[in-house]
Amino acid sequence: MGAQTTDVLWEMPALALALGYLLGSIPFGLILTRLAGAGDLRAIGSGNIGATNVLRTGRKGLAAATLLLDALKGAAAVWLGEAIAPGGGVLGAAGAFFGHCYPIWLRFKGGKGAATFGGIGFAAWWAIGLSYLLVWVGVLALSRYSSVGSLAAALAAPIAAFAFGRADFGVLFIALALIVFWRHRGNIARLFAGTEPKVGRKSG
Repeated sequence: MGAQTTDVLWEMPALALALGYLLGSIPFGLILTRLAGAGDLRAIGSGNIGATNVLRTGRKGLAAATLLLDALKGAAAVWLGEAIAPGGGVLGAAGAFFGHCYPIWLRFKGGKGAATFGGIGFAAWWAIGLSYLLVWVGVLALSRYSSVGSLAAALAAPIAAFAFGRADFGVLFIALALIVFWRHRGNIARLFAGTEPKVGRKSG
């Protein structure tokens, strides 16, 4: 009986993590652009599979849909994880984020995690998600750089999580913010070089 209890203790959290990864690894940007006949997103602009690169195809509707679906898969992973095991929401969130950034189907070459991070924030607590969104949109509107908005929101997320009493997610968000910065290292270099493209610029 004790052995069965021990198995459940690790199997259910592992399931939350695995299902989160599978959800996160769905490349909605790539799927939507292909279905719309816009070609392979990885051959356009930055080659990234996220909403910002979808916008470079000139399809604003597809970009909005990608943003929403990438956020929803992060939120769904949290809700599913919490339904599976105590504390499973954090594991589902971690799985979804890594799945988005490093999807096995695309040889671990995925997106940069900004929208999925936001969806996780809303599922953790609506005020965290709202804080993330306001910082992201506000900084983006002022700078016109998607990368700057994403980086600022990633910094705001752990602060908001601790402020609103979700220390479990706050610790996770510190790790996710570090990964967001790592995934944006090319953007950061271009920002310093003055060559980072602003939002709204269509890829040629």
